[in-house]
Amino acid sequence: MASPSPSPSSPAPAPAPTPTPAVGPGSGLRRSLGVVDGVAIAASSTAATTSIAIGMGTIATIVGLQGPALLLLAFLPVLGIATAYARLNRSEPNCGNGYTWVGKTLGPWPGFLTGWVTIVGSVIFCAYTSAVMGSVTLVFANKAGLHTLGGVALDPASTGVSTAVGLVLLLGLTALAVTGTRATTRFQFALLVFEYAVLIGFCGWALVTGGQSFSLSWFNPFEIADGTTFAQGMVLAVFFFWGWDAAFSVTEETRKPGDAARGGLIALFAMLGLFLFASIAFQREMSLAELIENGPQALPYLGQKLAAEPWATLPLVALMFSAAASVQSTLIPTARGLLAMGRDRTMGPVWTRVHPRYGTPAAGTVVVLSIAAAIALLAVALPRLSDMLLAAVNAIGLLVALYYGLTALACAVRFRSALREGPRTAVLAVGVPGVSGLVLLGLGGYLGYSYLTMSDHFELSPDNGWFMFSLPAVIVLVGLVMAAIAKYVRRSPYFATGRGTDAEAIDLPMDRTPV
Repeated sequence: MASPSPSPSSPAPAPAPTPTPAVGPGSGLRRSLGVVDGVAIAASSTAATTSIAIGMGTIATIVGLQGPALLLLAFLPVLGIATAYARLNRSEPNCGNGYTWVGKTLGPWPGFLTGWVTIVGSVIFCAYTSAVMGSVTLVFANKAGLHTLGGVALDPASTGVSTAVGLVLLLGLTALAVTGTRATTRFQFALLVFEYAVLIGFCGWALVTGGQSFSLSWFNPFEIADGTTFAQGMVLAVFFFWGWDAAFSVTEETRKPGDAARGGLIALFAMLGLFLFASIAFQREMSLAELIENGPQALPYLGQKLAAEPWATLPLVALMFSAAASVQSTLIPTARGLLAMGRDRTMGPVWTRVHPRYGTPAAGTVVVLSIAAAIALLAVALPRLSDMLLAAVNAIGLLVALYYGLTALACAVRFRSALREGPRTAVLAVGVPGVSGLVLLGLGGYLGYSYLTMSDHFELSPDNGWFMFSLPAVIVLVGLVMAAIAKYVRRSPYFATGRGTDAEAIDLPMDRTPV
């Protein structure tokens, strides 16, 4: 693929015969991925098994048995967002995706904020999913008869112990992500095949043998009690689908930019089928009380109900594989998003360092690991793992609604000329993305207002509205501070032009400003 002409914010390629391999994607990231690899990355990042395992009980806690209805409703705006991503990616393939597209169309401040909340949400996800991996590992240890180690109780429900074990596993996954995207996708394929076989097998058996009567009311969203409950459930359902856009972060490592869009869309439709299938199966096998009681342990509980050992352990193994694959695939787009911001000097130069052998942003990946580990350790303030998971999911859900919404609006604004090209083109290019973006931003805004009004004091608890609002609010405020530093301290050209550096830039100016 020929390199596009440099944008006004991108310097001309350096005349040196051997460009430095650590300054931009054009010089290091290798085009070796295809559609199937994009599907693997998107499916792994969406983490269907993890979402099902920890989400089915959680969504039942919020909306009762209307989980299938919300999953189906949430898919509609998410599909609109995916349409926006695909169109924007065809117009401008860039590993910065939303950060670049929103910055160019709506302005550098909302563009930077889009990139910032995307990255912070991903880092939080890595932090709390590492605790999930640790918890599952401890369950295996308990099954093997190991309940204490060095005087420490190996309690799978303990946030502190689960986090410590999970961080060790996170270190190994980071090493694998550094060694190359191709090797990562091959590893993820093996994990996906196993976990989906287990998930489909157990959910299929529950669907056939479950003792709870199937009801069409499960698909009726009007049976949800009130608007706040509906908004919270919708944001959580959107979180179920979150991750398919990881395929768009490797467009510069994909042989054809269109392959990234196809991979993301294929994974998105596959996830819808899995989520609906599992949701109905869970509700066929478990009563509402059982779903609420088991919460994030609903999948292991399903395994215990349906099979004897050692077969009952298979859902735990699938959950472990899913959590590992999702953390690893989340590290990929996070490091590449920071690479895009680093090459624009909105972030420090460490993020632009591409490994000369593996062709990956290795330094950025390691720094992301360090930040995720620090956040995971801070989360130990919530002593119960289930409380930590609920707090993280709610915070990430609001961040996802924000950056998906802004990206969709950027698509509607950028291609507004399509309004003159006929009804079909106008609807696909402007109408669907615009409405989807407004829906998600409206849901996020309404839910944020509900959090502010549901409590009269602050408390470190996922049931406290002020606490739940403070997490995403602090992230956004810190993002605005970082944007100001990029504009006034780093003097990033991104804030002068609103344009990100060309995806194929070879040589980028290095900034001496510290990370």
